[in-house]
Amino acid sequence: MKKEKKNLTQNNAAGKSADKKRIFVIAGVVVACLAVIYVGFGIFFQSHFCFGTTIDGIKAGGKSVEKMEQLITEEIDSYVLDLVEREEGQESIAGDSIHIAPVFNGEVEELLNGQNGFAWVVTLFKHENLELAKVVTFDEDALDSELQALNCMQAGAQREPVDATVSAYTADGYSLVPADYGTTIDKNAFKKAVEDSILVLADELDLDDEDDNEKLLAVIDEMNSYVGTTITYDFDVAKEVLDGERISEWLSVDDDLNLVVDEEGVLSFVKELASKYNTCYKPKELKTSYGSTVTISNGPYGWKINNSEEVAQILDDLKAGKKVEREPVYSQTANSHGENDYGNSYVEINLTSQHLFVYKDGVLVTESDFVSGNVAKGHTTPGGAFMVTYKTMNAVLRGPDYETPVTYWMPFNGDIGMHDLTSRKAFGGDIYKTRGSHGCINLPYAAAKKIYETIDKGYCVLVYNLPGTESDSVKQKEAAAVVNTINSIGTVTLESEPVIVAARTAYDALSDTAKSYVTNYQTLVDDEAALAALKSGAAAAAQQPAADQTAPADGSTVAPADPAAQTTDGTVAQ
Repeated sequence: MKKEKKNLTQNNAAGKSADKKRIFVIAGVVVACLAVIYVGFGIFFQSHFCFGTTIDGIKAGGKSVEKMEQLITEEIDSYVLDLVEREEGQESIAGDSIHIAPVFNGEVEELLNGQNGFAWVVTLFKHENLELAKVVTFDEDALDSELQALNCMQAGAQREPVDATVSAYTADGYSLVPADYGTTIDKNAFKKAVEDSILVLADELDLDDEDDNEKLLAVIDEMNSYVGTTITYDFDVAKEVLDGERISEWLSVDDDLNLVVDEEGVLSFVKELASKYNTCYKPKELKTSYGSTVTISNGPYGWKINNSEEVAQILDDLKAGKKVEREPVYSQTANSHGENDYGNSYVEINLTSQHLFVYKDGVLVTESDFVSGNVAKGHTTPGGAFMVTYKTMNAVLRGPDYETPVTYWMPFNGDIGMHDLTSRKAFGGDIYKTRGSHGCINLPYAAAKKIYETIDKGYCVLVYNLPGTESDSVKQKEAAAVVNTINSIGTVTLESEPVIVAARTAYDALSDTAKSYVTNYQTLVDDEAALAALKSGAAAAAQQPAADQTAPADGSTVAPADPAAQTTDGTVAQ
């Protein structure tokens, strides 16, 4: 019994071993078959395209180079180029009518050589799409004939185009004036476009490829932004508004559809503002501290717009496209935009009286006598409206013939300024006429110090002459000179006329106050009357006929009286 069980166990083991051998044999056969198949297809795909391959959309799997060239040729033989024309016109050019044919130049073979034939299994799952350069030939003469036969090429079917443009400016801004593209065809450009389409085997050529006006619309938007800008200029007493109406005059579009701003036009506008609101070098009225009003006709003090910088600011504002309110860009400012640009803070210098006044916010801060430029030496201080250029302490003033240290230096007209001069002991009067400065306003130390502490750079300085405001001492001196001239007349003869005329001229030039100091004025009046009588008598004598002269009985002659030697009582001077 035990022996039978042992034999049965041995038989079972032998059967299992035989089964394993059969499985290995079958597997080996299968692998061998697969290898044969793989290698076989690998060899096959050395001369054929792999499965899953396409060339220009044509299935190439399992096909040779020759077969693919044949299929591509058949595809090209049926080629048609559709023309999409304006105003819904459509025409076409058939490939066979222009004898179109492919030119391979070994390109299909190169594609085949470029594939790995033994990777054919991969292409079963990952398709490969190949493309040719689509090199073709066609008969150019045949193409010319086809083009000439097209309806769109006939003269009667063509209309000239009109470009799109920008509308004129209105209250609503700018808008697009659409183009009329017409139907005119540029023969050379059209032929080239057709040729380029055929060479790449394009299916369609759109002749109605209109400009979508994107760039023109963009520049219109930019122009509308510019004219939408508003600049309100604040001149305190008035406002000026720059708006789209004026801005539109400066805008244009160049051939490349770029916005152009006429900067000369902008500058012209700025110059108009400057002409209206600049006050420098313009006459100024000043009610003086003496009660009378003078006109100061020249001088740089006042408002002055900086033309170039204001143009630049306007261009920046236009680019920003915003509404702004501001002052112009000034190169120079003044105290006020009111009736008087100097306001109520200024230095008032009266050259005639040699006296000045300093006002700040309408309040008199100080006043002082001074000495101005030496008239006798040609250093007369010029009048005008000026501003303090700067101020400094402990300066040394130098010229060709002087070097003067001063404590307070306040120039206002080039090298002319106000300063202390401690070496001068007297101020005012008529010192300036013969012993004046080189043009500066010499001041007592205390006055110069007070002025220095009150004013600053830009402070207005008004310099003028006002006859009749001389000091009493000056008036008395001037009157005394006239008195002496009258006294020098003496006995009136016809030869006294020049002196009498000079006395009258000097007297008339005096102020009313100075005239009151001329104590012998009546003498001048009497001498003028006497001179008039002498001139009248002399004229009458010159008109008496010579025949009226009678000789004495003794035969002697009488010499006629010399009119020039006659005195006011008719006697002859001895």
